[in-house]
Amino acid sequence: MSKTKTIYICQNCGYKSPKWLGKCPDCGSWNSLVEEIISDSHISSTIDLSLDKKILPQELASLETESEDRIKTGIKELDRVLGGGLVRSSTILLAGEPGIGKSTLLLQMLFALSKTLGNVLYISGEESVSQIKLRAIRLGKIPKGLWVVSENQLEIIEAIIKKLSPSIIAIDSIQTMSVKDLNSAPGSISQVRESSSRLIKIAKDLNIPVIMVGHVTKGGEIAGPRVLEHMVDVVLYFEGERYHAFRILRGIKNRFGATFEIGVFEMSDTGLKEVGNPSEILMGAREDNVSGSVILPIVQGTRPILVEIQALVSPSHLTMPRRTTTGFDVNRLAMLLAVAERHLRIVFYDADVFINVVGGIKIQGTEADLAVISALISSLKDVPIKKDTAIFGEVGLTGEIRALSKTQLRIDEASRIGIKRIILPYASSKGLKAPPNTELVFIRHIKELRRVI
Repeated sequence: MSKTKTIYICQNCGYKSPKWLGKCPDCGSWNSLVEEIISDSHISSTIDLSLDKKILPQELASLETESEDRIKTGIKELDRVLGGGLVRSSTILLAGEPGIGKSTLLLQMLFALSKTLGNVLYISGEESVSQIKLRAIRLGKIPKGLWVVSENQLEIIEAIIKKLSPSIIAIDSIQTMSVKDLNSAPGSISQVRESSSRLIKIAKDLNIPVIMVGHVTKGGEIAGPRVLEHMVDVVLYFEGERYHAFRILRGIKNRFGATFEIGVFEMSDTGLKEVGNPSEILMGAREDNVSGSVILPIVQGTRPILVEIQALVSPSHLTMPRRTTTGFDVNRLAMLLAVAERHLRIVFYDADVFINVVGGIKIQGTEADLAVISALISSLKDVPIKKDTAIFGEVGLTGEIRALSKTQLRIDEASRIGIKRIILPYASSKGLKAPPNTELVFIRHIKELRRVI
């Protein structure tokens, strides 16, 4: 039998040391030596390849493949983000901030899958079995076939999986798992990498999906090695304000479907509820004739959503006026303020500026530029923008309005909700069809905003 031992390897230059060192003697990097498992076994040149056809190279064109067979999770919003459901032998990483609802979503999915697939296994390294039961009772009647275990040693988990033969495995969380051969603490780079590698092998060998919950750092990134995101097949982020009702499930990586697709949920006393039509809910509480508010049609993956952008511009008595945003990039706001001051001759240097995207939605990219500037002008001048008006477009440094992708999709969604007037880039005007009772107003430069809003 081959023997295994641990060695410390510098992640920058590859220097090897039998013990941990704070500074790499070769490249001088600090805290770069990571514990890794090595084996003294070697591939023998006398291996008979005819014994296992799986390791033989095969011509791709001649391979026969089975039709895609996805496992429906029973949660439509989750299936949407996954691209239609779970793919067998796939590994999914579900990440999010503490308290956002990752474990709740996982339990609700296992509730539904246990009814259709039979035995499913929930492994928790953070809670006891009794704690899991108390949390599960809140979600409704607990179905048969849902097995739970509180364990974090991977060798024991592998034995449990072999004995139970579940159809789905959920790990909560990967940062609590540990391998006996490694001396480092759970959550370290070496432990997370080795544990993930073994769980991925289990998924491929048993042809079952494995879902791993991942913690995030204060910076919003998944804790542990970045290679973890490369190893798994799907990476999902669960976003939203912890004290806000809405939650957004966003696909960041998906080898079997579209990326940046989103699912919308609402947190309630009985768990997460799906929001099939988020535009109507987000628009439902909007008031008439309020300055600093504007409707923005955004596209998340293949899904159009209408959100409300709110701006507040108030006189500042501070040496450095505040620039605060929720759901919008504060650096992007600084750029838009500079563009507005330069081309619209509007002064913001003596005012506090606040931007809020209602509903806990986080906007990434440039699609909100024109709407944000419009909301700022509305708040500063105290002139309301009509409730049935929507605005979108990218703003350049010279004040020009640039086109966005999926313009027709945005227009159709806005019209469906009841928007009568849409202000959008002139560069997007070719080939567009205006829905009935909907006026399209095209502009080339932000100077034209004073004329149209």
